[in-house]
Amino acid sequence: MAGSDAAHEIVARLFREEQGRAVATLIRVTGDFDLAEEAVQDAFISALETWPLRGVPDNPGAWITTTARNRAIDRLRRRKRLVEKTGTLAREAAIESELEAIEPGPSEDAMHIADDRLRLIFTCCHPALAMDARVALTLRTLGGLTTPEIARAFLVPEPTLAQRLVRAKRKIRDAGIPYRVPPAELIPERLDGVLRVLYLVFNEGYAASSGDSLIRRELCAEAIRLARVVVSLLPDEPEARGLLALMLLHDARRDARVGPGGELVLLDDQDRSRWDTVRIAEGRALVEGALVERRPGPYQLQAAIAALHDEAAKPADTDWAQIAALYVALQRMTPSPVVELNLAAAVAMADGPAVGLAMMDGIEASGELETYPYLHSARADLLRRLERWTEAEAAYRRALALTTNDPERAFLAGRLREVEGRRRAVD
Repeated sequence: MAGSDAAHEIVARLFREEQGRAVATLIRVTGDFDLAEEAVQDAFISALETWPLRGVPDNPGAWITTTARNRAIDRLRRRKRLVEKTGTLAREAAIESELEAIEPGPSEDAMHIADDRLRLIFTCCHPALAMDARVALTLRTLGGLTTPEIARAFLVPEPTLAQRLVRAKRKIRDAGIPYRVPPAELIPERLDGVLRVLYLVFNEGYAASSGDSLIRRELCAEAIRLARVVVSLLPDEPEARGLLALMLLHDARRDARVGPGGELVLLDDQDRSRWDTVRIAEGRALVEGALVERRPGPYQLQAAIAALHDEAAKPADTDWAQIAALYVALQRMTPSPVVELNLAAAVAMADGPAVGLAMMDGIEASGELETYPYLHSARADLLRRLERWTEAEAAYRRALALTTNDPERAFLAGRLREVEGRRRAVD
């Protein structure tokens, strides 16, 4: 039984590590997402059936790729028997020949594998696909997450998620989206789309938009793993390293963000001894190495901000003036009302709540973030600190009405009760 458990653990680990490689290789040869995924799934099912009995092979990754190749050939041969069109038969015969030429193992060209995975990343994140489809397809093909896993993570019905995947694959096929690494001149703009997908996956894991959990650890872990893949494939891209650094520096604080009962713990109230110092050190090294190249980007700046938070031994040590300066630079680079809100929050910490509140009032007056709960909760906090209880109560009510995550709602409800009590005491 112990041997069986060990084999199952190895298969589960390999599925995360090798599934994307094998799928990428088979898609390159067959041009068929479904055939590639089904063949790789067949290979892992075969591993689960045979490895507990025969033992784990010396090179399990190569075994998976070889078995997946053979399963793809079997599927093509069955398909050929059902197809009568000569052109299609000729095409499938050519694919079968190419599949037979795949020689996985230690001799396999590492650069070829890297190229296959890059092709798959850029195809899954093609700008012609809707963003929700890009996220789902990336997690499905590269991350190896099942359709039910992705549906649960994003709190959508499984049939809805399955349809997104079907539509995305159909769009790739019907629109002739090329399975390739973009030309050199297009990589910067296309890379931004890839990084954006991973950023969204991590954000949804780190601060779940709805549901009963503050953090979805599996999404954080998957985003970090895929970001590591991108960095390994594109080591000269500082923004890729900046994004990985940003994820690590935030994820280092993950355990301290949640109390024993699953409640939200604000940054100032966290037990900093629970922060992951190994992740902080790796994240800081990544962002420092990226910034020294003097090709700054938004992920590098955000990572630098996160590093300043992480290196403060206690809240009072936080260099809020430097954080505000970095937000000014970020706002110049990628102007948005959300960045402006973060800048206002940093200014409130550096120069006082009244100064920050004046900036937030301007953002509120613009109407751009009217339905953004964090604007109202940030204003509410500053109004609370200024002891403007009636206004704070109204702002907390607005934030609570817009918030769908249960731990965040519980936190806001507690603050609302606090300011209601203060207001009644004054009245």
